[in-house]
Amino acid sequence: MIRDKCGVFGITGTRNAAVLTYLGLYALQHRGQESCGIATSNGKIIHVKRGMGKVDEVFSSLDQLKILKGRMAIGHNRYSTTGSSSPINIQPLLINYKNGSLALGHNGNIINYHRLRQKMEANGSIFTSSSDTEVILHLVAKSRQRRIEKALADALKRVTGAYSLVMLSGENLIAARDPVGVRPLALGKLRKSWVIASETCAFDIIGAKYIRDIEPGEILVANGNMLKSYRILPKRRHAFCIFEFIYFSRPDSMIYRMNVDKVRRRLGRQLASEHPVEADIVMAVPDSSNTAALGFSEATGIPFEIGLIRNHYVGRTFIEPEQKIRDLDVKIKFNPIRGVLKKKRVVIVDDSIVRGTTSRKLVKMLREAGAKEVHMRVSSPQITHPCFYGIDMPTKKELIASRRSVKSIRRYLGVDSLGYLSLGGMLSLAALPKEGFCHACFSGKYPIKVK
Repeated sequence: MIRDKCGVFGITGTRNAAVLTYLGLYALQHRGQESCGIATSNGKIIHVKRGMGKVDEVFSSLDQLKILKGRMAIGHNRYSTTGSSSPINIQPLLINYKNGSLALGHNGNIINYHRLRQKMEANGSIFTSSSDTEVILHLVAKSRQRRIEKALADALKRVTGAYSLVMLSGENLIAARDPVGVRPLALGKLRKSWVIASETCAFDIIGAKYIRDIEPGEILVANGNMLKSYRILPKRRHAFCIFEFIYFSRPDSMIYRMNVDKVRRRLGRQLASEHPVEADIVMAVPDSSNTAALGFSEATGIPFEIGLIRNHYVGRTFIEPEQKIRDLDVKIKFNPIRGVLKKKRVVIVDDSIVRGTTSRKLVKMLREAGAKEVHMRVSSPQITHPCFYGIDMPTKKELIASRRSVKSIRRYLGVDSLGYLSLGGMLSLAALPKEGFCHACFSGKYPIKVK
């Protein structure tokens, strides 16, 4: 499984700030299920509630939201990429410094984090977490600028990497995005309140209207119903993460001003044109591949069927795969529908193949359920390089496509045929020029220098 680092949410100018943030995080749960937190502010005091687990586990009662007083709030769902999976790294992070209190939530990855931290520690700074996000807080606190937007701009000029930020400071809700815009961040409006979120599906759940994306290199400061925009760094060539369309974002979201569902359907149709196949049914690896599989079905005329049922209530299990049942991890998550698969030539569409171990187990499961042929189609190119911008992706040697040919991968998976979407085909479907997206995990071309 590939994991995105986080989802962030912020709202200002409403008496239900904590409750609305809870709902926003609920909509963004797919972006991080390891831990979550909410910080609220009344303009003077910042209250924080954080915990390990999903949103409904950390905030299991209305009473836990009632203690979060204030008309402004930010929230955060986390998967760890930089920093361990530990309570000390749960966000939003909160500090008290010379200019008051500051709470921060971050989606992305600071590439020069270790160098900055080592230098600060050598100068006497004390860190309370192992998260790269804390570096930004230290840089803000050290700035000589009193206005928060200028202090944040000072800090971000020293930072290299991907970041979409939400912050509470005094009476201000602040949002910021890195100069090339790797991670998404959107601005919405709910009556007189401004809303910030990683994806627009978080606006839908509270009835907010999508206004626009936060621009790469922009800082937004919202105070009540007032909104001010600042350009923090010169414009650079955009490098929006293409994997947001392929896998991470919910299909009902608008990302980079484009509808995720429509892009995924186009990916499926393009995949069909590049790798046609004779088969009886098309099926998806649910849920992120559903719309790409529909696009493949539409283009080929091969009927779309639900061949796998996904268990959405999968949690941690104390039973190891080698105990009792082989391939337990896949069997807990998926179950085949034998009546659909028996004696059928099956095309299974997946959004990506990382290590290949899960795909191999799924193919075995389909054959055991009676599939006569199994053809795999992947709605993205081969993943050959790791990501350094906020995706928890294996090292290069663990990526199956970095060390095997397509023919070799086909044999390893045990499929009758295998086809990946081409890089050119994938990028041709975007509404922006090819240089508008980061595709480093497929091409090895990193838009932000990795130090």
